[in-house]
Amino acid sequence: MSDYFYEPRKGHGLPHDPFKAIVAPRPIGWISSVDAQGRPNLAPYSFFNAFASFPPIVGFSSEGRKDSVDNVEATGEFVCNLVTMDLAEAMNATSAGVAHGVDEMHLAGLAAAPSTVVRPPRVAAAAAALECRLVRVIRLAGADGVALDNWLVLGEVVGVHINDRFLVDGRFDTAAARPVARCGYRGDYAVVTQLFEMLRPG
Repeated sequence: MSDYFYEPRKGHGLPHDPFKAIVAPRPIGWISSVDAQGRPNLAPYSFFNAFASFPPIVGFSSEGRKDSVDNVEATGEFVCNLVTMDLAEAMNATSAGVAHGVDEMHLAGLAAAPSTVVRPPRVAAAAAALECRLVRVIRLAGADGVALDNWLVLGEVVGVHINDRFLVDGRFDTAAARPVARCGYRGDYAVVTQLFEMLRPG
């Protein structure tokens, strides 16, 4: 058995970079925030995940310092809205590069709903939304210590909204919600429609 090997800093030698196709599927952090003047912003981030369960910590990383990072650092709050198949097109619309201060939620035809604990609004149609308070903004660096234009935002989940129709016998029905995830190359996405159970030994 042979394998293809490359060192990322020296180039992959392939027609397209395989890194994002290997680290896939990735949950999408659909981040709503407000700036210091209270103007809303909504943007999707494919570098997103959960990092702790109690207290729950989530994080998203921005390649380039974008409005979401500035807003969260200025206000200390954000909301992560779950992207599901019925909202995929709207999520994609909010990825457009627009001028600072433009309301992407309005641009995508989405209704906003007030949050309970934090100031940024949430997407009213989202199956679930996580209200977060900022823990830390970290500028990433490479193994050589050189700072990168990549910004990791970590937040503690301080409030959770779940649409009642996705609560079944006290459990969130992930397959019914059909979360959308980012995959490898430009335009590649996946949707969760089926689960299987495998318990840890012991």
